[in-house]
Amino acid sequence: MMDEAFDIRASVRYVPMSPQKVRLVLDMIRELDVTEALDILRFTHKAAARTVLKLLKSAISNAEENFGFSRDDLVVHRIYADQGPIRRWRRFGARGRFKPILHRYSHITVVLHEREQEQ
Repeated sequence: MMDEAFDIRASVRYVPMSPQKVRLVLDMIRELDVTEALDILRFTHKAAARTVLKLLKSAISNAEENFGFSRDDLVVHRIYADQGPIRRWRRFGARGRFKPILHRYSHITVVLHEREQEQ
């Protein structure tokens, strides 16, 4: 059992998608092995799945190249989406009314850990 676990991180910022929509995809892969998570993301029909898939592949590459971990030993320890900036736009409605449009952005972060080995 490891005393200290490495934090293998990858993040993407300013994703033009609301964090609420991204979190629906993130909840499916939290606490899973990375191979299972990759399979789930490949077959998920949500727009956020493509971005999260690229991010997870990047984190796996970081672990393999920089730290020498094997893909089979990695687990999605934490993954979260934070609120980015909101671009406010406007549309004019009937009777001179004002209809606000909010374009939301997300910052997504994934943290991988090595799986605890049974002894």
